[in-house]
Amino acid sequence: MTPSDASHSRWSDLDRPPLNVPALRRGLLRPDGLWSALDVVDATGSTNSDLAARAAGLTEGTVLVAEEQTAGRGRLDRTWTAPARSGLFFSVYLTPGAVPVQRWGWLPLLTGVAVATGLARSAGVDTALKWPNDLLVTVGTEERKAGGILAERAGDGVVIGIGLNVSLREDELPAPTAASLALAGAVSTDRETLLRGVLRSLEQWYGKWRAADGDAAASGLQEAYAAGCATLGRTVRAQLPGDRTLTGEAVAIDGDGRLVLSAGDGLREPVSAGDIVHLRGAAGGLT
Repeated sequence: MTPSDASHSRWSDLDRPPLNVPALRRGLLRPDGLWSALDVVDATGSTNSDLAARAAGLTEGTVLVAEEQTAGRGRLDRTWTAPARSGLFFSVYLTPGAVPVQRWGWLPLLTGVAVATGLARSAGVDTALKWPNDLLVTVGTEERKAGGILAERAGDGVVIGIGLNVSLREDELPAPTAASLALAGAVSTDRETLLRGVLRSLEQWYGKWRAADGDAAASGLQEAYAAGCATLGRTVRAQLPGDRTLTGEAVAIDGDGRLVLSAGDGLREPVSAGDIVHLRGAAGGLT
């Protein structure tokens, strides 16, 4: 192996070892569990795109993990890149079945709650949720984005992608507003531990939600999301479809998972889709 080859070896960064696929399968795939298949690829463009392309032949609970994503996607067609093995980049395929389709919009919010719960247990990191799909951590006194969630309809179900910065150093961050679990003081950055924790948490929350026929209030999801949502109580600017902008205080998450804004005239307006900017809040600054 030449020095150049060595620099690109999957073992070239010993602080970032590859995932142990057999161990992950033993710990997560159970006959009576949600997760039915788990594969890890060295690199791909987007795990969401890969699963969506195969959706017609997938069973519920399929998990695809990439050690590196070269064309990861976020909301509004934003890109997501990070060094190989520096984070968790994975997608899952879920088929909510009898849950009314109009309640499927809760799935990205449910995933946010599950990720935050799983990371609290496995990494000891307090993860806040920025509506609708960002994962925030605190570095020093700054609230920064450490990850995101993207849900897309595919076949008879939904592909949900999760991107999470785990071990990125300050000089590796894609933007000054970004962060990683390591920078937030995580007690563990072992990606296998974190992945198991997040997937087990997602299985638990998804099971509660399905058992309640997708009723976010009855399953406890609506309350849990509101409790962990960093957007509530803040003045925000919502960039809405059609180049419309709405500014107001985020006061609630309604039964459909929409963010309710209170404008200066006292009127309340639910927002179902849009780019949200935190203008003011406990952490200060713009996010």
